[in-house]
Amino acid sequence: MAVLNADTALIRQRFQKAAPAVIAAWRGRLITMAGLLVALVLLIIFSTTLGSVSIPFATTFGILLDHLPFIDIQGDWSAASDTIVFQIRLPRVILAGLVGIALALAGATYQGLFRNPLADPYLIGVAQGAALGAVIGFILPITIFGPNLNLIPIFASIGAAAGVLIVFRLARVGNMVPVTTLILAGVAIGALFSAVVSYLLTIAGDKLQGIIFWLMGSFALSDWTEVRITLPVVLLGAGVIFVYARSLNLMQLGEDQAKQLGIDVEKLKIILLAAATLITAVAVSFVGIIGFVGIIVPHAVRLIWGADYRFLLPFSALVGAIFLITADILSRTLIPTSEIPVGAITALAGAPFFLVLLRRRRVLF
Repeated sequence: MAVLNADTALIRQRFQKAAPAVIAAWRGRLITMAGLLVALVLLIIFSTTLGSVSIPFATTFGILLDHLPFIDIQGDWSAASDTIVFQIRLPRVILAGLVGIALALAGATYQGLFRNPLADPYLIGVAQGAALGAVIGFILPITIFGPNLNLIPIFASIGAAAGVLIVFRLARVGNMVPVTTLILAGVAIGALFSAVVSYLLTIAGDKLQGIIFWLMGSFALSDWTEVRITLPVVLLGAGVIFVYARSLNLMQLGEDQAKQLGIDVEKLKIILLAAATLITAVAVSFVGIIGFVGIIVPHAVRLIWGADYRFLLPFSALVGAIFLITADILSRTLIPTSEIPVGAITALAGAPFFLVLLRRRRVLF
């Protein structure tokens, strides 16, 4: 009994010493998170001031405030300025932020499930399926639904979902989905879809330029309809992923250890893969294939703020939005007379980072 009391006292003493440090760490991360949120809001406002038509920051801020509920500002800006800021620039910026959130969260989820820092949202056929669906939508002369209905996002979404379902079906062994088999099936189906896309490009004719621009990723044609579709899907998928943050922490110990701690690993895989795939599919269906976001952002967050998924996920969402909005700013301002596909900007930033990650992988993980 005396030994037990001594052990209990020692544990209590260690906890009391560690508690202030834990509380300080949580407070620091929450303050940082709030700072990132403020930076994101300011970046959104700043981004809406940029474009071929120069609109002052104060005017842009007033226009944005005027469109908020219960706020009426009698500004001296023109109707054209209001249209440019609220109908053209703002939906583009918001969509860029939502896509950045989706890709970063999906990348962090895949990396947690597969316990591999090189995993990204396109690992199991999402991008390749979306690309195949989009190319088919470009090529097929479908007008039965009317000229005003854009079928490209619909075909891309169907292709993304079909690609993942095929991969998942091929990888399933009984009631289990082995991670290695899932990745290998994703690589194989991705290669097959890429081959079909390559063939379709050769017969695309005058639609080739539009297909190539879509495949490289762009927010050029973004509007509020796309935001209204993307926002609830991303919020739903992100909410599901956040709920399982603790389970992702336990998955880092290995599947066997996670099972011993009460985690239904196979059920967790299905739920998180479905959520991550859903938000990735809706993101790429509207803006095309934007690479490296899902690798760069979660890995950078992990290096700076640690691997605790209770913080890694919200940090990844915020940094992902900031990163992709910044990339979109560069894509439309680096060359004044034209627009660079945003996928080229992210690849330019991501490729060197990816190579460094490959070289230092054994040191960092």
